[in-house]
Amino acid sequence: MDNTKQSNAETFTRRRALTAGGVLVTGLAGCVSSGNDTSSTNNDGANGDGPAVAVASFFSFYDFARKLADGTPIQVKNLIPTGLHGHGWEPNASVTKEIIEADAFLHVGPGFQPWADRAIQTLQDDNVDTQLINVREGVELVDLAATLDPDEEGVGKQQGKDPHFWLDPDRAKQSVDNIADGLVELAPEQESAVRTNAETYKSETLEQIDRDYQAIFDAAERNVVQLAAHNAFQYIGVRYDTEMVPLVTNLAASGDVKPSDIAEAKEVIDENDIEYIANGVFESRRPAKQLLNETRVEGYLPVTPYAGVREDWVENNWGYEEIAYNINMPTFEVVLGNKQPDEVGPDGWSDEWLNFE
Repeated sequence: MDNTKQSNAETFTRRRALTAGGVLVTGLAGCVSSGNDTSSTNNDGANGDGPAVAVASFFSFYDFARKLADGTPIQVKNLIPTGLHGHGWEPNASVTKEIIEADAFLHVGPGFQPWADRAIQTLQDDNVDTQLINVREGVELVDLAATLDPDEEGVGKQQGKDPHFWLDPDRAKQSVDNIADGLVELAPEQESAVRTNAETYKSETLEQIDRDYQAIFDAAERNVVQLAAHNAFQYIGVRYDTEMVPLVTNLAASGDVKPSDIAEAKEVIDENDIEYIANGVFESRRPAKQLLNETRVEGYLPVTPYAGVREDWVENNWGYEEIAYNINMPTFEVVLGNKQPDEVGPDGWSDEWLNFE
């Protein structure tokens, strides 16, 4: 390629390519961007044609980012469709296109979302200048539970570490800082607003959530929770000194339940006089119903690792904070034995969520 042709290729940005005919949607082959400078004097996107746009591969970090971008021109978008988890899901070509068009891509680090890893590899192979924001950078991860296989897909690159750190509100602060750094790089003239929003969110929201969780677990006489859900809640246990016993012993929400898993859950329930268990909002109800039929358990209640949202949550503009207070905290109050289902949550909470379908 001669110098003139190479110069033309390097200035063929992702947005021009998409506008010209969508050739970047799946392969990006032959299209090269001009560098890594994502700043703009007017907080515009990469081609100066609108506000800077950041897309997120996971709901929790979309929510953090939109809180940090509040009051600025920065736009933040969640890539995960309503009702789905952020991993164990394969996007179509339109999601690849959105990542290419965006000025920044928020992701959870390598090894957790294979589709996001592939998208990042494609961006790097083709020198597309979408800024990458790794929300997990600098976060101290705990070891995988002993029941887990370190070579399981989606975890092997973690070198035996559990990636679900954001369930610990204290560890989540580091991801807020990482997002703030990324948004400041994206739109440096908005640094004051972004940094202020970050400090406020950490001190007024995450620290309050942490205190309220702590009060629930401190009040409990039992320190064991049986989950009819996948193994995503270890950080809650680590933070508040409680054993989280998952029925599905891998990290994927679609994981199969073996007869031995049911047998072990029955032992935990009997040994700890457990009356209520927790079930993932976006997971199968069948294992929970099996325990309901075969043990002393009286019901199951909802938990979620903040990995997805329902339509009504979107309509009510729920984020990490609202899900903590309206879903997870009421359930932990009950499954720990602190309260009965009709004593927690807003009016009608138990009618909606006890043995929910």
